[in-house]
This record gives sequence, C-alpha cells and structure tokens, in this order.
Amino acid sequence: MASLLQDRLTTDQDLLLMQEGMPMRKVRSKSWKKLRYFRLQNDGMTVWHARQARGSAKPSFSISDVETIRNGHDSELLRSLTEELPLEQGFTVVFHGRRSNLDLVANSVEEAQIWMRGLHLLVDLVTSMDHQERLDQYRDWFQRGDKNQDGKMSFQEVQRLLHLMNVEMDQEYAFSLFQAADTSQSGTLEGEEFVEFYKALTKRAEVQELFESFSADGQKLTLLEFLDFLREEQKERDCTSELALELIDRYEPSDSGKMNQVKSMDGFLSYLCSKGWRHLQPLCGQSSVEGYIRALKRGCRCVEVDVWDGPSGEPVVYHGHTLTSRILFKDVVATVAQYAFQTSDYPVILSLETHCSWEQQQTMARHLTEILGEQLLSTTLDGVLPTQLPSPEELRRKILVKGKKLTLEEDLEYEEEEVEPGLEGEHESELVLESQFETESEPEPQEQNLQIKDKKKKSKTILCPALSSLVIYLKSVSFRSFTHSKKHYHFYEISSFSETKAKRLIKEAGNEFVQHNTWQLSRVYPSGLRTDSSNYNPQELWNAGCQMVAMNMQTAGLEMDICDGHFRQNGGCGYVLKPDFLRDNQSSFHPERPISPFKAQTLLIQVISGQQLPKLNKTKEGSIVDPLVKVQIFGVRLDTARQETNYVENNGFNPYWGQTLCFRVLVPELAMLRFVVMDYDWKSRNDFIGQYTLPWSCMQQGYRHIHLLSKDGISLCPASIFVYICIREGLEGDES
Repeated sequence: MASLLQDRLTTDQDLLLMQEGMPMRKVRSKSWKKLRYFRLQNDGMTVWHARQARGSAKPSFSISDVETIRNGHDSELLRSLTEELPLEQGFTVVFHGRRSNLDLVANSVEEAQIWMRGLHLLVDLVTSMDHQERLDQYRDWFQRGDKNQDGKMSFQEVQRLLHLMNVEMDQEYAFSLFQAADTSQSGTLEGEEFVEFYKALTKRAEVQELFESFSADGQKLTLLEFLDFLREEQKERDCTSELALELIDRYEPSDSGKMNQVKSMDGFLSYLCSKGWRHLQPLCGQSSVEGYIRALKRGCRCVEVDVWDGPSGEPVVYHGHTLTSRILFKDVVATVAQYAFQTSDYPVILSLETHCSWEQQQTMARHLTEILGEQLLSTTLDGVLPTQLPSPEELRRKILVKGKKLTLEEDLEYEEEEVEPGLEGEHESELVLESQFETESEPEPQEQNLQIKDKKKKSKTILCPALSSLVIYLKSVSFRSFTHSKKHYHFYEISSFSETKAKRLIKEAGNEFVQHNTWQLSRVYPSGLRTDSSNYNPQELWNAGCQMVAMNMQTAGLEMDICDGHFRQNGGCGYVLKPDFLRDNQSSFHPERPISPFKAQTLLIQVISGQQLPKLNKTKEGSIVDPLVKVQIFGVRLDTARQETNYVENNGFNPYWGQTLCFRVLVPELAMLRFVVMDYDWKSRNDFIGQYTLPWSCMQQGYRHIHLLSKDGISLCPASIFVYICIREGLEGDES
C-alpha cells in the first residue's frame, strides 16, 4: 500500500497539482477570511500552508486525521457567505474527534474539485493501510533525521533521530546497531541500510521469546503449533484448523509461509498487532448543525432540539437563557434526516423541548412530516394501542419524536418543563445510547425555594395537536415518586432526572430505581451548575439501569472515555442490552449493596511492554517520556479500583514493564476497564499520553495489543501497549 501511495503521488494528476501548491481562502467566520497557500507534502501524508507562495510554511493537517471531505453546499458557514464567496468553489475538511472543521474556498471550481478528489483518494489509501503498511511510513523518519538532506545518515544524525523518536539509548549500543546496518562500511546509512537499522531498533524481544516458546525450531510456527498458541494462550478454545489457516493467510507476509501453512516471526507479530484481534469481539457557545452531524456520526441515537419562536414564522433552535446563536429548526431536521443512519441503522430519537406558539408548533409539525417523510414514525407499528415498547430491531431506520403529548384526560395547557440538555444517550435494549452536545440549567436542590415561590408565575403554553400526534412511544412526564409512577404512568412514558436527584435516589432507594427502570425509561442529564461543561461519571447511573445518560459530548476526559468505551460494544450500533438483573422487574439488585447471585471474577493483567509512545507535551521539548501504565476499573462502588506499574525512565519507544496487576470484581457485568499511559513527572502531575476503555464483557484473554487513543478519541497508531489478560472465576488472592 505504501508503494501504491508513492505510485499515485507521481502519476495522479490531482496529487501532482496539489504538491505544486495552490492559493485558497481559509474561512473561520463571517469576518475571518484569509488567503493562504496550501501544498501537499511529498510524503503524501501531510498538508502544509503558508501566508505567501514562497513564505515560511507550517503543518496544516495530517491525512490520517481526516474523516471526510464535504462540498461547499454542505457547510453551514460557507452557505452564510454565498454573497461573498461562491459555494461551488468551497469545500470542508472534516476531522476525526473534536477538532474543528477546516473550510476552504479555491480560486475556481476546477481547483476545488482537484483538492476534493485528491483528498478523497489519499484518505481512502491511508484508511486501507494495515499495521505493517503503516510501519513502512516510518521511512519518513529517515527524511526527518537526514538533517542536511544528502540522502545519507551519519551516526551524529542517528543520535539526533533517536531523540526525535523519543528514546534514550546507550551510545555504544546505538553505535553497534549503526555499524551492523552499515553493510557498505561507508560510515553512513542509505536506503535499505536504514530500513535494517530501523528493524533492529524495533525488534520485540518479548514477542520473540513468546514465539520461540511455541516454535520447535525457533524459526517458524507450524499450523499445529500456531493452533496450540491460539487455544492455550489466547483462550480460543473453539478455534479450528480452518480459522488458524485463515489467520496465517491474512497476516503472514511471505508467500512461501502461506504456501507451507506456517507463520514466521513477522507474521506472528503482525497477527498480535492486528486491531481485529486485539481485545474486542457549555452554557455559552455556538449552536450549529455541525454539532448534530458530529454526534450522529459518532453513533448518538438521541438528539435534543430546544425550539423557540423565530422571525418570519420559522421556529429557531438555541439553548434558552444561554448565549448561543440561532439556527433554523428546519435545518436541524434536514441534518438529522441526512445523517441519522450513516453510522447505524437503529432508531434515532428526536427529543423536542418546545417553547413555541401554536402557529409555530404547526410549522414544526409540518417540517417534521415533510422533511423526514417515511423516516418519521407517526403511528404505532401495528396501528393499535401498544402493550410494550418495540425493539430497536423493529424500529430500524425510524426517527421517533419525544415530547409532551395530549390525551383525552389532559387539558390543552401544560406547564413548561425545565430546559433539557443537548445531545443525549441511552443504555438498554429498548431505546439506547449516549451523549449530549450542550449542557442544561435545571434548578438544583439549593435553588428549590425560589422555584416554589415562582411556581404560579410559570408561563403556560398551548400544545398543538398536530405536534402532539407525532409523539408515539416517548411521552415526557414529570417524576414525583416511584410509587406515583407505578400507579399513574405507563411504559411509553419517560421521566427526566438531574444528576444530583438521580444519585440521591440511587443511595436512598437504589433497588426501587432499578425496578422502575425495568418498565419505564429514565433520562439523566448534567447539572446546570456545570458551567464549564464538565461531565459526571455515567457508570453510576448505568449501574441503576438508567437508559439515557446525557453527557457534555464536546468535553473530552475520563467520563467521555467511559461513555465512548461502553458504546463501542455491540458493533457500535448505539444500543446496548442491559444485564439480566437490570431487566428483571422483581430484581433484588441494589447498586450500592450488590450481593449474590452475581458471579465474582478475578482479573490478572500482565503489562509487558509499550511501542512507540508519543511525546504529547510540547513544552518539555528537551525531555524523553518516562512512561507508566495505569489500569482502572469502573463499576459498582465496591469494584471501582486502580493500579499502576512503575515508570520506565527515558524510553517512550519500546519500554518494558513486565508487571502483573490483580483486580477482584463482584459484578463484572457492569465493569469497565480503562488502560491509561502516563508520562511520569516527579515535579508535577503526570502527563497524559493515551488511553483505551472497554467493557469487561468485551475483553479477550491471552496476549493482546491495546492500541491507544488520544484525549479526543483519535487513534495514536502505532502507539500501543502489549499485555497478557487472564480471567478466573471467584475471588482469588494475589498471584505473581
């Protein structure tokens, strides 16, 4: 693939023109539009920009960070500038994670098309690279280390390169590797000599030892030897010869190895590094449809829309009582229609918080019906009064409306609920997923006295029947008590709780909350006092069976790592089935006091080594990382724990720990496991390097590579840690 990339760079007309460079306008806002010169670098992996054609250039973005390319018509910002800039000449670079989009306007439609086609091609090529092909890209290290760009690397340049690679190495040992690779004895490394030097540098002694322990001759693994490894160490008890052959064919680089049905050391390492077999089966900001796009493309299945009366009879969306800008309701609905099912076919919930007049509610109903069309669920599935909620499978590619609903017993007037949050999520099989975009402002307990005094002054809103009729399975109701809900409410109704109230109920009536969540949906949202858009740990609410646990999705950190990790399971479809004891309406489970029959387990994790860990703190330019690994368990309160290895001094390239950590878990069905790599600092707080979070139930035993993610959830490939995982039934003592 690397050779294919190099071939395209020299033959594809679009890529050749991109390497020459072109002027384009970089657009950040209506008032910020600057001319910049963009050029694709010769490696085909990065785009640089400069203020002038021959000016000093700096990196703009890496191709591996690009998620997709959109044309100008899909950019909300560029559409607002159509009087100044032609949409046909514009396009948007969309990045993975939380990085802002890059809007560019070329000098002509043809030049815009050149960049769009070229970037699409490069993204496809980079995305299709496997682990070994990505390692081939590290030949770029040669260019970085070759300071005088003469195509040769002296030992002095090698020493500089080692520092760039984040590794401190004994000078004599480094020189011995240099001499061994210098087969021409020229005193410099060229071409394949540097490749051999790099291979020696990246040699995995711990993997070699494992390979030789199963190989009779130390040179290869026969089919039977590889099958023994899969069954004994990887705990693949049902592995067949056919599957082992498939893995040899997939990961063995040599044709002779495939032909003879054996695995070489390179093929063995390629298998261990493969992602498919690693360890898995604000109150102030800018409202934008881009927030909805990002959430839906990340798998979010529930989208909140806070709607108010707008000018010219058109409802607008913004977060009330906050400093967010207005966007048209119909634009939000169109965005949901376009992106709802790009990531998952399973149903999306459109949660409406309506503050509109009767007339604009009618406009809302019309937009929902006309724009969503067949996607909108406007009647029960069988046309009769339901007796239970339909499954996500039955609602595939359907959009459901959540909100207030009129009944024969209700008056046409209702009191407005407190403002709800942005993009939210759920947890159970009935209706499930994650995440929110903005935060909310429900009064906390300390604000209740003022609320009671002002209750009579609350404004009344007349609910429009046309909008009410679109609420089928998700009628919003206020929560008073569990007893009241059981007596007066139905399975198709949903109550909302502030995080403070939900946590209090878990402590005071945890088992009642669990039983409540077996027949009615619950939604929990962040406190309005979180003015910094911080998050709470969703695990505590999942432990009680709460289906929708809303998050400030724009805020990276431990809490979002847990949320993202939880919803990686089940194919990332946005729906996760709760454990049996959270679906049984007679359940005795109490999240604060878990007792049998829940089956306890012991987890042993041997943290073996790390590979090519990045140095993310740019303020410590002269230092090399001192990495340590922290393993955290999140679940019921008694299971929450953390342990860490010692730090390895001055080696982020191939650190070795060889330490075993032991965890005892009472309720493994609710546990989440988080691997975190930190840069030890004795003067201040340790610096974050990377993490990976996954549910206990998704862990595979045996030797696995944990491929690290950044704070924003972006792959840090090839950075990884190599571990051995063993799960035993019951609570055992410490083991070495």
